[in-house]
Amino acid sequence: MRILLTNDDGVFAPGLRALRKELLKLGEVTVVAPAVEQSGVGHSITLLEPLVVKAVDDEEGRGLGYMVEGSPADSVKLAICELMERPPDLIVSGINAGSNAGINVLYSGTVAAAIEGAFFKITSIAVSLELAEHFDYPHAAKHSRKVIEQIIANKPTTGSLFNVNLPAHSRGEPKGVRVVPMGIGRHGEGFERRSDPRGRTYYWMTYNPPYHLEGPETDVTSLCNGYITVTPLHFDLTKHDEIAKLSAWDWGK
Repeated sequence: MRILLTNDDGVFAPGLRALRKELLKLGEVTVVAPAVEQSGVGHSITLLEPLVVKAVDDEEGRGLGYMVEGSPADSVKLAICELMERPPDLIVSGINAGSNAGINVLYSGTVAAAIEGAFFKITSIAVSLELAEHFDYPHAAKHSRKVIEQIIANKPTTGSLFNVNLPAHSRGEPKGVRVVPMGIGRHGEGFERRSDPRGRTYYWMTYNPPYHLEGPETDVTSLCNGYITVTPLHFDLTKHDEIAKLSAWDWGK
């Protein structure tokens, strides 16, 4: 199996390196990832600047793949169109430092890289680890590989897209895997107002991750309860049930 591994934390991120070691048990792994952290860039692509690419070695001096001075989506496009001899059989994006559950999916560069892979009709999986004081990436990578193996074993439709979130190691061993929808509630967001040394006002976004949420089961609630979450996604934003109603409106000539 040919696997493309990418992320939004940058090619030197420990989460990517830990996941690569586990994915090598499944097949050939090529890394194509941003040169620097691209958290929160969503599905941006580079149009007005050149995309500089440089080969990167692993810790043992062997070829790891490439770093791209661009976004996660740029990295996947380049990998498939230019850098890999043949398209991969699977694309994995992660392990991200911090969960990408709920509405954070819309901002996530990690998820955007997986979506880009699905554009190319390649099964793609985004993997993220809940925010914590200390990240245990090797532990999370082992659980990630098991989930990825299960997804592959069930032979999903070509171009399927999955979002996987793992609970922080501080919660203990995961209680299991829950297949749940994406949460759409807002929580824990705000801004802290400050002044710089010249007296100018600026704002720093704050975020308090949710704990012990109540309500319908979603990726957010299950993650808070210590479960690994798997959410099938799709990138068609059309509200199909409104098409017929809007078509009946008088749009004039």
